Amino acid sequence: MTVDELLHLPPLNALSNMNWKVDNLIIPKNWTQGRTVFGGISAAMLYSAIRQKVSDERVLRSYTTNFVGPLSPEVPFSIEVTLLREGKNVSQYIAHATQDGKSCVFVQACFGVARKSDIQVNNQDTHNMPEPVKGKFIPQIPKITPKFLRHFELSINQGGLPFSRKKESIYHGHMRFKKPPAKITDAHIITLIDAWPPTLLQMMKIPAPASTVSWNIEFIHPHKTVSPTDWFAYQAHTRQAADGYGHTEATIWDKDKEVIALSRQTVAVFD
Repeated sequence: MTVDELLHLPPLNALSNMNWKVDNLIIPKNWTQGRTVFGGISAAMLYSAIRQKVSDERVLRSYTTNFVGPLSPEVPFSIEVTLLREGKNVSQYIAHATQDGKSCVFVQACFGVARKSDIQVNNQDTHNMPEPVKGKFIPQIPKITPKFLRHFELSINQGGLPFSRKKESIYHGHMRFKKPPAKITDAHIITLIDAWPPTLLQMMKIPAPASTVSWNIEFIHPHKTVSPTDWFAYQAHTRQAADGYGHTEATIWDKDKEVIALSRQTVAVFD
């Protein structure tokens, strides 16, 4: 299944005037990482479910995801959406993915309308990475490379391959979908951002499990319309790591080097 097919969910069924649900969703095995589904696609599917209930003028401002437990491929699961509050300017929603009666993914989304304001601070973050011609990152190695990576092109500018005993823990590079979607939405951007491995994996000397515990994305508005074939620049840095957990921050730019999103993750490593 393509990313567009997965993100195009059936209409939600109303449970109440503030609660909706969709059942029998399935993600195929070619979107997995280890025993679970790729976190980027599950988070994006929950966003797509929420988006069905949000008016177009309210844009996504922040999106927080907690990966509670594994979401298995080829097994039906459900997404339930709840409107917490809709004010004049801001709407707050949560969504919950469950499978076989167990909690798998939980998200909270904040949407807000654009308002007239005299306060404006322009983002000055930039990068000097040249735009790649094609992807160059991790080859498809059976039982080693996560299957979901076949859907992406990643081009590394700085940082190392996972399990290569690097002393640094950063990733600089570019990303895009291998098969361009019909258009790029916030759901696609959520999916793309999570395609990169945790920065800490390159410091390991042998393959070992690692998983994102929590993930927050803040979307910068206004931003330009982007093309499905555009490269997005990505720079992630480890802020701290100890006791089997790491904290990373990332910045994402469009092709014109304008920041479109800020990302922060807490990652568990089992080395």
